[in-house]
Amino acid sequence: MPSSSFTGCVLQVVPELDTGGVEQTVVDVAEAVLAAGGRSLVATRGGRLQERLEKGGTQVFNLPVHSKNLWVQWRIYRTLRRLIRRENVSLVHVRSRAPALSAIAAARAEKIASVATYHGIYNANSSLKRWYNSQMTRADITIANSDYTRAHILKTYPNLPPERVVSIPRGVDLHRFDPEAFVLRNILKLEEAWGLPPADAATPDTRTRFLLAARLTRWKGQGLIIEAAARLRTLGRDDFIIFIAGDDQGRSDYTAELRAAIAAHGLEAHVRLVGHCADMPSAWQVCHFALAPSLEPEAFGRTAVEPQAMQRPPLAAAHGATVETVVPGETGWLVRPGDAQAWAEAMREAMSLTPEQRFEMGLAGRARVKALFSLETMCARTLDVYRSLLM
Repeated sequence: MPSSSFTGCVLQVVPELDTGGVEQTVVDVAEAVLAAGGRSLVATRGGRLQERLEKGGTQVFNLPVHSKNLWVQWRIYRTLRRLIRRENVSLVHVRSRAPALSAIAAARAEKIASVATYHGIYNANSSLKRWYNSQMTRADITIANSDYTRAHILKTYPNLPPERVVSIPRGVDLHRFDPEAFVLRNILKLEEAWGLPPADAATPDTRTRFLLAARLTRWKGQGLIIEAAARLRTLGRDDFIIFIAGDDQGRSDYTAELRAAIAAHGLEAHVRLVGHCADMPSAWQVCHFALAPSLEPEAFGRTAVEPQAMQRPPLAAAHGATVETVVPGETGWLVRPGDAQAWAEAMREAMSLTPEQRFEMGLAGRARVKALFSLETMCARTLDVYRSLLM
């Protein structure tokens, strides 16, 4: 049997299956487990990606694992123990703090291995919160999604043996995010939906196009970019348009605040909220540059990496893991976090590139993603962790 095979049964536990880096990684690893010959199970409350998982061969069990109620988690603990026995689960992989207490305890009670992935930087402002966060370190192996995250874990929990914390960066599907594999029909459809004139219009749209793709929440920096857009106009550049793509996930007040800021600055022709976008490869194709202005450090920040895979240079906040994924002047820009003027100046610099310079930067970005942040590398390293625990 080839060394790349994997015959175990993995149960991943994740609160939801809607859009996001955590959820996409669940899908990616599930598909890798199945491709290697193993069985894939997921316990979750459900979401958009559930159908894809089930069609691919993963068994999904809808449970309220997202709940922070201790009584609910006690019931989940008992349910997971029964599930582990009935399905002959080999290993439990937890991807969030809420179900970590019950899922890791269930794995221990059934004497099987456990893995937990830190997908974010969890703040601990109280002893209770610190205890809550520490549940993610109780697994046999804790996976950090970047070197930045690993350093944070070891600093926060100095008694945790370093060998139990492994850095495995998020992986990008280079087949899906391939600038040469575009579907023109999809791109034209998206341009129409976003209000861009057709390519054969009498007056073609020659503006520089920026895309900020993230859920609509304050710390992702949408408000900062609106302020930067206003300042960019004062710097003498009016030939741009910014698309802000993402769900507000019920934060309608924040969406209304963004619309009000756009109107207050007179940016209706320059900034557009375009809602959820399922076809991100086409979205990156539509635009020239990516914006990743998070106000707080990203644990990984796929919206600075996916556009590089598509040869679209990103402008990213210079903190967190983005300093690992973006090389200033070579694959994109690192910009002072929270500084609207710095963002306006960086956007103006990006707009000053010739198409040839932009293309060369895009090539460098894709080459680096291929070398360091591919989906194949992430999945292979994750399966290696699984194998090491099942030996």
